[in-house]
Amino acid sequence: MKLRALPVLAGAAILALGLAACSGSAEATGASGADASSVDGGFAVDENTLVFGVVPDSVDTETNYQPLMDYIAEITGKTVEYHESTDYAALIEAAVAGKVDVASFSGFTYVTATNNGAKLTPISSIVTEEGQEPGYYSQAIVPADSDISSIEDFAGKKVCFVDPSSTSGYLFPSYNLLEAGIDPKTDITPVFAGKHDVSVQKVGEGVECEVGFAEDSEVEKSDTVKVIDETMVPGAPLVYSSTLPDDVAQELIDGLSEITIDDIIAAGIEGADTDAFRSVFYATKPVDDAYYDLIRDICKETEAEQCQG
Repeated sequence: MKLRALPVLAGAAILALGLAACSGSAEATGASGADASSVDGGFAVDENTLVFGVVPDSVDTETNYQPLMDYIAEITGKTVEYHESTDYAALIEAAVAGKVDVASFSGFTYVTATNNGAKLTPISSIVTEEGQEPGYYSQAIVPADSDISSIEDFAGKKVCFVDPSSTSGYLFPSYNLLEAGIDPKTDITPVFAGKHDVSVQKVGEGVECEVGFAEDSEVEKSDTVKVIDETMVPGAPLVYSSTLPDDVAQELIDGLSEITIDDIIAAGIEGADTDAFRSVFYATKPVDDAYYDLIRDICKETEAEQCQG
């Protein structure tokens, strides 16, 4: 297995990480250019409710994130409602329409949403293990018994992607295919599985998809596939609507910038001390809008339609 370093853009990634590490999220500015302290207050529903959106990337998305939603309710004193999105595009549309107040996006989804007018400000990125920095892996996978050993061998194959707006399930895979001399629009047969776990499942079955891509947290659950390549991608952001009143925005910044699962457990949140929640959450670390410039650069390299405003 080879770790792909994205040679052209590695410097941008390091710079972005540096900016994120030394920038306070309270001063973060959304990609729309609106400073969080200067916009008029506005809620998706009403002043007593916060609507929480999540990229629907597995069948257990709502269950896995329930403790975090309950924690947000605890720190804000508001009712937190889960926003059901059928796919990435639906969540982006909801964000652009101002129908979510807080969300856990993928980096690509965040960039796409803000390019299309969503007023969002990043707070932090979730990490799933102690000592980890924001970021996770987009993994190229093949059936466990396959003799395919490199992305170059994906040419002419039925390739499972996750969703056209998925960071690790489409944007980075498209970039890596191009780097391998494969045009993802003409040299393969793309199959969009809809969710990361479904992409893994279909590749493991080897019928609809001969090879594919998914994020590491779902790949590691399966013994039907093996990883032949991987790329580190910027960590998924927790964001808030830049139209929220300043006091609510500050509660979210203070409560979500740097917390650990132990903080959530100590707050008495039911379901926090479970394997399901631990699989998606260990702590948060601050990030800002500049942290996602690497994704914007890859958007230009791949000419991905989803990047366009």
